[in-house]
Amino acid sequence: MSNPFDVLALGNAIVDVLAPVDDSFLVAHGLRKGGMQLVDEARALALYDAMGATTIVSGGSAANTVAGLASFGAKAAFLGKVRDDEAGHAFTHDIRAMGVHFPTPAAIEGPSTARCLVLVTPDGQRTMNTYLGACQNLTVGDLDAVAIKGAQVLYLEGYLWDPPHAKQAFVEAAAIAHGAGRQVALTLSDTFCVDRYRDEFLELIRQGVVDIVFANESELHALYQTADFDAAVAALRGEKVLAAVTRSEKGACILRGGKMHSVPAAPIEKLVDTTGAGDLFAAGFLAGYTRGLALDHCARLGALAAAEIIQHFGARPEVNLAELAAQSGYVHAL
Repeated sequence: MSNPFDVLALGNAIVDVLAPVDDSFLVAHGLRKGGMQLVDEARALALYDAMGATTIVSGGSAANTVAGLASFGAKAAFLGKVRDDEAGHAFTHDIRAMGVHFPTPAAIEGPSTARCLVLVTPDGQRTMNTYLGACQNLTVGDLDAVAIKGAQVLYLEGYLWDPPHAKQAFVEAAAIAHGAGRQVALTLSDTFCVDRYRDEFLELIRQGVVDIVFANESELHALYQTADFDAAVAALRGEKVLAAVTRSEKGACILRGGKMHSVPAAPIEKLVDTTGAGDLFAAGFLAGYTRGLALDHCARLGALAAAEIIQHFGARPEVNLAELAAQSGYVHAL
């Protein structure tokens, strides 16, 4: 079968609302710094009223990844649910404007389009409060089986494990992809997400539901319940998956077949907002991977994309990543 898409992602379609805050704001509102928690609409509205000046941009973990892939010149698609409302229109416009195929019809009834309130402290750390809204109504019926079968890699976000209907769609999409001989990637998404679903994520890995795993260092520690990085890496090495682990300023390591490749972080001028760093690392890595580049080259592309995203607010690239890669000498085959 031909490959109409390099990567097709299934994820939560979310509009991000970002605001700079200090640590005292998090304490005053009882928020856990650096994590993501699900909130209801009333809580979301209360936090929004307290945030002050905001920046509104389209987001969603897997959606950010495919936006980055498109910026690298890859053929990308996204399946996710929005409501036919102002935020849904904005999300649809933004992702299509990036060149991403987005065929999922908007819901004409039910909860509003999802929003993630992202509170960014001076150290660049982000604390996220997510109202899932219409995301919860993504179902198996929203899957595009033809598109899934035609994509080299199906990319799934761990956050999909929260809404029950989306969870079912996750499992069915993976089965469709594997039935067509494609690969399935999973990003663990968030430490608290791993805490909620550790056993189920490990089962997905060990039963071969996923072939590629993306995680940051904290998520890896949570997955194997150890504070020892070497012990966590040793455990991950024992799994039959290709794994990419990001380590912030320490760079990243790629594990496959018992072997490990390490790459440094790309240099930055100023850390502004870490929102989307892991999403864009995955974008760069998969942009190289679907072109058959060596794993260390894939990781360098991921590091470059992550470095671009953390130097501004929002989790969508502000420059053409393919051009940035060429200018930086990070790649030979894009």
